Amino acid sequence: MIQIRKSDERGAAKLDWLDSKHTFSFADYHDPNHMGFGALRVINEDRIVAAGGFPTHGHRDMEIISYVLEGQLEHQDNMGNGSIIRRGEIQKMSAGTGIQHSEFNPSQDDGNHFFQIWIIPDTVGLLPSYEQQDVPTRETGGALICVGSKGGAKGGVTIHRDVDLYVLRLGAEERETYNPATGRNIWVQVAWGSLSVNGETLSAGDAAALEGEASVLFEAGADTEALLFDLA
Repeated sequence: MIQIRKSDERGAAKLDWLDSKHTFSFADYHDPNHMGFGALRVINEDRIVAAGGFPTHGHRDMEIISYVLEGQLEHQDNMGNGSIIRRGEIQKMSAGTGIQHSEFNPSQDDGNHFFQIWIIPDTVGLLPSYEQQDVPTRETGGALICVGSKGGAKGGVTIHRDVDLYVLRLGAEERETYNPATGRNIWVQVAWGSLSVNGETLSAGDAAALEGEASVLFEAGADTEALLFDLA
């Protein structure tokens, strides 16, 4: 079974410094039909203007992942971490017992564009932690690159849940097949380009939820990048 979540059906938040699209219910946007997908609780597509950002605030018992599509994101937290996340990098915080952090666009001239992802951990009360890693290029990593997995067992950042996160990059008219294990469910979120997923055509911002599919065929209509979540 495949269900499509179109970009223009998502929730939205518009501030003077932020343009955010919410795939699932978040903050003031509530839709009982879109509360998440398994352990995947939040996918926000955020654009922050130059020098704007999220001031210091707190989280607990959540795996929070940032994947930068354009520009830069400056991170600070109460564990002493301070870094800038750029295109080609991924960041993960395990909020655990509690973390305070801020995320700003350090550029004075250019906006940024990134996905903010929340995954519900399988254990509450974890020790808070932070990771930041480079994402292999298409040339070195292939079309489908694992950038996060449970315990880091398959590569990428450590996720405290049975979830594998991949970046899919295809050129125009390229194809890729993904075969999930029995009982696994798949969420595909398109960052840009045009992507057919088992015959359903998606554009930037669109998503597809696949349940009970033995095989997933991706066919790109243009240069495309997407995130693939493989969930227990």
